[in-house]
Amino acid sequence: MDIEVSIGTGKKVEAKVGNHIVLADQPKGDGGEDSAASPFEYFLASLALCAAYYVRSFCDSRNISTEGIRVIQRDKRSEGDNKYKRKIEIEIELPKNFPEKYKSAVIASAEQCTVKKLIQATPEFEVKIKQ
Repeated sequence: MDIEVSIGTGKKVEAKVGNHIVLADQPKGDGGEDSAASPFEYFLASLALCAAYYVRSFCDSRNISTEGIRVIQRDKRSEGDNKYKRKIEIEIELPKNFPEKYKSAVIASAEQCTVKKLIQATPEFEVKIKQ
């Protein structure tokens, strides 16, 4: 998949992803206008959105209502010098009437998140110039 990004005014950028446009900006403290989520916030959101998608798919396949289900993600920085070392916690909040027998399976479904699996596979990156 190709994603084409245009550089806008200030700290704004705009990505064309398939048929969609994703706008990003930086917080005011980083020189932006805070008019949209930052790229890092989108990255973190993609993990939570992906986990929620798999939870929904699990429930849909078993005709379990998704009403009252929430996915809460916490980004925790590790202590020490490496500011990129993180612990991502994903919590699935289930309603009281959620079937007990499916609780561990719903966790397993969230674990199937494609974004998480890609990160765990440690992708290779290459940045180059095209003229």
